[in-house]
Amino acid sequence: MSIFMVPVLVFFIMKDKDRLARWLLRFLPADRTLVNRIGRDINVQMSNYIRGKTIEMLIVGVAAYILFHLFGLNYSILLSTLVGLSVFVPVVGAIVMTVPVVLVAFLKFGFSQQLIWLTLAYIVLQQLDGNVLVPILFAEVNKLHPVAIISAVLIFGGTWGIWGVVFAIPLATLVQAIIQAWPEEIAQPEAQTRLSTDIS
Repeated sequence: MSIFMVPVLVFFIMKDKDRLARWLLRFLPADRTLVNRIGRDINVQMSNYIRGKTIEMLIVGVAAYILFHLFGLNYSILLSTLVGLSVFVPVVGAIVMTVPVVLVAFLKFGFSQQLIWLTLAYIVLQQLDGNVLVPILFAEVNKLHPVAIISAVLIFGGTWGIWGVVFAIPLATLVQAIIQAWPEEIAQPEAQTRLSTDIS
């Protein structure tokens, strides 16, 4: 049912987005400075996230192609392209792509040292992507510290499973935007109140 209903839902949301937005804004306060600021920050952060994810796909795809080509693996271009695309879904993508990579390698090399070395090299590539490339890359594009990124993956992944892992970085950017905007917006009225009290 979701396969058919979700595209229809998306179509109507895009078709009447202005009307729906006006309806939702009725339930928000007239002064939406904080909400608007958080919305702008999230929009920028999500754009940076998509750009960072694209860069990650390219880096992992090229690295996988070089690895497969060095081992003389069949279908190197196809497999490396799929490996690059698989990083969009953290953890699960790497696990799923391990099956065709090992299967193609087994059909070419049989149960040999080359199969073992290729498998180990592929695992090292995935570990470098998840534990080194992702924290460094998204720390730059999303202005998140690597500790924050790793913590977000652990916290949201432990809470919501695979979906928490997939959306860990977007959720971390949402939390960051709220933390950055909230104190300033709250502090200003308090400062103005204290100033008015002192003057009076």
